[in-house]
Amino acid sequence: MTEISEKGLLGLALDFSQRDGEAMKRKVLEQWRAQGERPDLWVFGYASLVWRPEFPAAETRLARVHGHHRSLQMWSHVNRGTMARPGLVFALLPGGSCDGLVLRIPHDEVEGVMPGLWAREMPDPVYDPKWLRCRTAQGPVLALAFTLSRQSPSFTGHLTPAQYRDIFAHARGRYGSTLAYAQQTFDGLLAHGIHDRALERLLRHARD
Repeated sequence: MTEISEKGLLGLALDFSQRDGEAMKRKVLEQWRAQGERPDLWVFGYASLVWRPEFPAAETRLARVHGHHRSLQMWSHVNRGTMARPGLVFALLPGGSCDGLVLRIPHDEVEGVMPGLWAREMPDPVYDPKWLRCRTAQGPVLALAFTLSRQSPSFTGHLTPAQYRDIFAHARGRYGSTLAYAQQTFDGLLAHGIHDRALERLLRHARD
């Protein structure tokens, strides 16, 4: 397997308006093909990919990533909010660790699955796709993960409990509310034995 550095993966432009999503997808596919003889593709799921992957995984494993953590700190102006009343979605931010799932797509299915996966995760090329080493009980795997830079305009920065309460109470987009999304993620993780206590504390704001 070709070793792929997690840093500078795609030479990503800091000017997000200059990013070419299709070029980024082609680069990811090139790097996947370079990983060995007929490699499968592993994808790291840390939020909605846990409970709504939208593609059949040949194998699913519990996994932990070090160096990134799950955080409800990404603005959503369409799916879970609007421009007038922004909502939130999860991002994988630098620092800490994250428990989630890795989902294996067989080699022969990757080319067919990738367009849908990319359209779902990268309708706007805001995420930084990275290859992250994931620890599983069956051994480490290198998985594609959609991470977020704190330099991204979609990063919220620090949010107060009052701001979370307001967003949980009012933000709703084409796929439903931020609160429903956060609760579905918490429940989906818990169904796999992953208890996200930080998310549990955030959800308490909805009841305050």
